[in-house]
Amino acid sequence: MFLFNSNYILFVLLPTMALAFFAQWWVKNAFKEASQIPNKQRITGAEAAYRVLQSANLNLRIEPTRPGAPGLGSGASPDLDDHYDPREKVLRLSPNVYGSASIAAVAVAAHEAGHALQDAEGYSLMRARSALVPAANIGSNFGFILVFVGLILQSTGIAWLGVAAFSLGVLFSLITLPVELDASSRALKLLTTTGIVDNTEISQAKSVLRAAAFTYVAGLAASLLNLLYYVSLVMGIGGRRSN
Repeated sequence: MFLFNSNYILFVLLPTMALAFFAQWWVKNAFKEASQIPNKQRITGAEAAYRVLQSANLNLRIEPTRPGAPGLGSGASPDLDDHYDPREKVLRLSPNVYGSASIAAVAVAAHEAGHALQDAEGYSLMRARSALVPAANIGSNFGFILVFVGLILQSTGIAWLGVAAFSLGVLFSLITLPVELDASSRALKLLTTTGIVDNTEISQAKSVLRAAAFTYVAGLAASLLNLLYYVSLVMGIGGRRSN
């Protein structure tokens, strides 16, 4: 029994690669197009984030990311390093967002500020996602190993333990999607109510955040496909034993 066979390639690997490629193409092109359009107020990403935070009476540090910093953020920027850090209560923006006065920059900055607003009000799904991070990292990294060991030893117990561990990573992806969609919804509303963009500019901001959101849809789909594949393999062990 091989963990990665032709069925895995056909029903898991190829679809997830196609989704990932499309997601990256979409977000890169949406960001590139919107980054070439200056907002009418000539407000930079940093200034937009400040206005959004001030609208909720939040006074948090906003700073540019370090070159080469690990990506933690929305996925809207090609650098993938815009993020809100709930531990340090600081919002970090990539250079092409922090100092740019484009539609793309203010959309991404407002999205990350939306995460700060979630944190400030104790948004339940954001708290759940943060609490799940350690377990999800372990499950995603070691779950498939336990599945593989279970298949080699023909042990359904070990294999199901691996499935359960991997499921934690799937659960993390499942919770992450509504957290990101909520941050984008907050961003779009506050971009208009604070006067950062007008009604003629909001559609371009929506296109950037919609493309960014699809990266999380693609990630969730990939996790689910892998999980279903592992489940089918483990159930196959039980089926052979019953025969």
